[in-house]
Amino acid sequence: MIKLPEDKVIITVAQTGALVTKAMNPNLPEQPDEIVESAYACYQEGAAICHIHARDKEGKTTGSKAVFQEIHDKIRAKCNIIVQDTTGGGANLTIEQRIECLQAKPEMASLNMGTMMRVSGPYKGTAFANMREDIETYVTRMRELGVMLELVVYSHAMLREVDNLIQKGLVEKPYYINLVLGMIFQGAVEATPKYLTSLIDFLPEETLFNVTPVGAAQLPLTTMGMILGGCIRVGMEDNIYYRKGELVRSNAQFVARAVRIARELNKEPASPEEARRILGLKPMK
Repeated sequence: MIKLPEDKVIITVAQTGALVTKAMNPNLPEQPDEIVESAYACYQEGAAICHIHARDKEGKTTGSKAVFQEIHDKIRAKCNIIVQDTTGGGANLTIEQRIECLQAKPEMASLNMGTMMRVSGPYKGTAFANMREDIETYVTRMRELGVMLELVVYSHAMLREVDNLIQKGLVEKPYYINLVLGMIFQGAVEATPKYLTSLIDFLPEETLFNVTPVGAAQLPLTTMGMILGGCIRVGMEDNIYYRKGELVRSNAQFVARAVRIARELNKEPASPEEARRILGLKPMK
């Protein structure tokens, strides 16, 4: 495992997601201009990476290259925050639609390392599927496009797929693994300190890890992640409440709190350029 420099933390903001709606929190950014303004506000507060899910004009998740390209272009016109797209998409998207965003050439993209079962909502009982052959296809496409891979792990079992990619030489060091804890899907582990430290124990060498706790665990486990030398993710994709019973006003509010806590731990948020150097990304032109 690779720890970040003791005085730094890389903060990712996940602004929208596939499951949250404005009915749950009216402050959720859904349309391109809302997502762009949110990303810029988070950049100003100290986020180095923005994780992007896109929606169509009716608010449904989309993998449309045109929508992602609009978001990318408008963000890059305002600031140099690292753009990271999802390949998770939503339950309404086909496998091909989920990776269409790669055509918009983000610097990074996330990829789930396995399959889980949806246990609630309109798609209850359907699999959130990423078979090994699909994972290998996605990774090969990312390599061709020069997109850095974020390997998303929801349980210890998914580390088997990480190891498969390493053994086949499909991923390059440093590996960047996002540990998601507390997702309600069947197959994901709970968001507890014990599960977090256990997952970290099993990480491959030469790995930078990111901590993404879902729901109320976002605050305590991102703090723990910083203490353990990891990167962290905050945002409305994972949590819509600032504190119990109080809806968060914006993604930037989450980022600002993470930065305050980091500074109490004698850490500064890495700038996008510092994050690029740590992650091995090329400097933004």
